[in-house]
Parts: sequence; C-alpha cells; structure tokens
Amino acid sequence: MAAHPLVTEYLRLGLAFDRLEEGFVDAFTGDPALRREVENAPKPEPRDLAHRAAGLRKELPDAGLPSERVEFLDAHLRALECSGRKFAGENISFIDEVRAYFDVDIAPGDTEDYREAHRQLDEVLPGDGPLLDRISAHRRQDEIPPERLKECVAAFSGALRELVRERYPLPDNEHVEYEVVGDKPWSGFNYYLGNYQSRVAINSDLKQHLSQLPHLIAHESYPGHHTEHCRKEAGLVGGGQDEQTLFVVNTPQCLMAEGLADLALKSIVGPGWGRWAQEIYADLGLRFDGERAERISTASANLLSVRQDAALLLHDRGRDSTEVAEYLQRWSLVTPERATQSLRFLSSPLWRAYISTYVEGYRLLGGWLDRAADAAERSERFRRLLDEPLTPGAIRRM
Repeated sequence: MAAHPLVTEYLRLGLAFDRLEEGFVDAFTGDPALRREVENAPKPEPRDLAHRAAGLRKELPDAGLPSERVEFLDAHLRALECSGRKFAGENISFIDEVRAYFDVDIAPGDTEDYREAHRQLDEVLPGDGPLLDRISAHRRQDEIPPERLKECVAAFSGALRELVRERYPLPDNEHVEYEVVGDKPWSGFNYYLGNYQSRVAINSDLKQHLSQLPHLIAHESYPGHHTEHCRKEAGLVGGGQDEQTLFVVNTPQCLMAEGLADLALKSIVGPGWGRWAQEIYADLGLRFDGERAERISTASANLLSVRQDAALLLHDRGRDSTEVAEYLQRWSLVTPERATQSLRFLSSPLWRAYISTYVEGYRLLGGWLDRAADAAERSERFRRLLDEPLTPGAIRRM
C-alpha cells in the first residue's frame, strides 16, 4: 500500500531535521530510499522547514485521513514547526516551547510536596543523621557491582519479557541487545532498529542501582519503549499508518512514550514489585530489601517535578547553573556530581525541554491509568497506550 502523499511529506520533513542536528530522528523504520534522498539533498534551511510544517498543517483537514491520524499529524507538525523556528534562532519562551513540542502546559511544582517526600524518606531510612547523608549512604549500598551488571540486566530482561509476552503478545522474532556505554547525558537509551529489534545502551558513567534497574529495564524494554515500538510496528505500520515509522525528539510522541515507559514496571508487576525484584536478586546471590526500596520509590515520586523546576529556573527565570545545581541538590537529595549530570541534560540544546516528557507524561498517563475502574481496565488502558496513536490531547478528553 502506497503511503498517503501528505504522510510522505511529513516523513521527508521529519528526516530533514536530522540534517540540522544529528540524533533528532530517534528512529526511522520506513523506506530507506526516502531517507537516502533526504540525506543526499542540500542541507535544509530551518526557516524553510518551519514553513513547510505550517503548510502541511493547513493541508491536513482536506487530506481525507481518519480523525485520529489527522490529530496525530497535526500535533507533530506543530512541534516540528516550533523546532524549525528554534533552529532558525527565533526567541521562543521555554513554556511556549514545551507547549508546542509536547502539547502540555507546565508550572513549577509545590515545595510542600517536596517537604512531604523528605519527611517520608526520613521515616524509611535508618539512622538519625542528616537526610542527605543517610540517603547517600543508602544509594552507595544500593549500587550494583559493575562486574555483576550484565547478569542483572539479563535476569530482569528475561523475567519482564516473560510477563509481557503473556499479557501483551509480541512477534516471535523480537529481540533486545544490551550494551554498556559512557559519556552520555542519560542513564539508558533505546535505539529501535526496526523489524522488532532494539539496542539498549546503559550509561556506565552513572552508578546503576539495585532498586532502579528493574525500572530501567521495564522502561527501555519490557513493557516500555521496545514493546511499544514492536506493537505499533506490527499493528499501526502494518495497517498502513506510515507516519508511525518516524520517531523524532521534541514531539508529543515522546511525552506519550516516556510516560508509558515510566509507568511500565508499575503496570506489568504492580504493587509488590520490590518483593518480586528481591527474589530475582536472591537467585543471583545479591541482597536487596524490596519492601524498603518500594517505600523509598513511593516517597520519591513526590519529587517528580524538581528537575522540571530546574529547567524552568534555568531557561525561563534565567538563573545561573550554580543556583540551579544547588536547587537540585537540596530538593532531589543528590550529590553535586549527580546534579551536574542532570544539568548537562537540561542544558543540551536538543534535550533541554525533554525533562517535561517524564514529568508531565507520568502525571498525565498515570492519572488516566489510575482512573480505571479495576485492574482489568487498567491493563486494557495500558494496552491502548502501547497500540494506539494517542496524543496528550486525546488522553485529556478521555
């Protein structure tokens, strides 16, 4: 089935942004000839890409596409128009930039929520010294010995894959390959290669923790990014929705994907994931207090907005990096090194707004999942996130 002409133009437009900033295209599993054509063309002008996005948006109502595809393309063309304007050097406020990219409005979090999180952490963590000292000591004890990381990754990947394949069937040939890398601004990254194959990179510069690894594998692989890519490739792309062959950063697609992935462990294992993980670690000869890890995770969820606050301070309020790093250390209870790593992500021209995908994605999708009447409906709602081309606007209307 030939792609719709407007959809082909959307793909060509999205691919062209990779000529301005390598890495803008996160994944493309469509026609290799189209990608070669874009790669061999003269380097585009950002302003021209913005105008092209705006022009395609005007053509959408008369394109004869189903309403859900029109809504998806409209939201993504609006995001690409903003990216073109940003690359052209236009001054766009940070809040407007986030709204255009991700279809959400952001505001600072409530420091009372952060104080409550600190109070809960104070109860969970043993000892009576300063909270930062106690949580730092806990994190050191929670570190995975580097030489054990690969076997831990394999154990959780295998266990989660089994759970996912029972509830959300995957193609027989799907596969995830893991690699350890360094010098990256993130802790993990899924490179979807098409044909149900992913490569997941795990950053060795950041200490990997026993309590976080189950979340990381669920987020990147099962039932997170890899699972979503596989099921959308089989269902949507297989059904002729060629716009789903393209995944570019700074679009509503990212907010939906990161929100889904951050809710992945909770959605596939549910309450009691700590005890579940404890048993897997015990089989590897590693000690892990699953109940405490789950309580810490629940308390820490109230600190979700701190990094978005930091981005607002940096890009909206014009505060300097030293002040922002201190803010991160105070409320997120992190070391100066970890705050510096967060600042690196928040300061990247390509990734500076991306923190909102985690904060607002978790909030929006988590709220929708929590409104399900029972476990069966919640599971069905999570399947819809995996399978359908939903947008933030569509979720808000549900």
